[in-house]
Amino acid sequence: MKANEIRNLTTAEIEQKVSSMKEELFNLRFQLATGQLDNTAQIGQVRKAIARAKTVLRERELGIG
Repeated sequence: MKANEIRNLTTAEIEQKVSSMKEELFNLRFQLATGQLDNTAQIGQVRKAIARAKTVLRERELGIG
């Protein structure tokens, strides 16, 4: 999910996305630990998506953008 797509969402929707992505990250880590994860790059993609969403939330808190 790109930053522009995230900016089009409401604050509540972004917070919901962050929580669902954190849950997805937990599941990916669990799969990695049990040896079931095929695409390990997916963990990095989810982590960056969480960071993008949190950045947009922080920008809104500060009144930037």
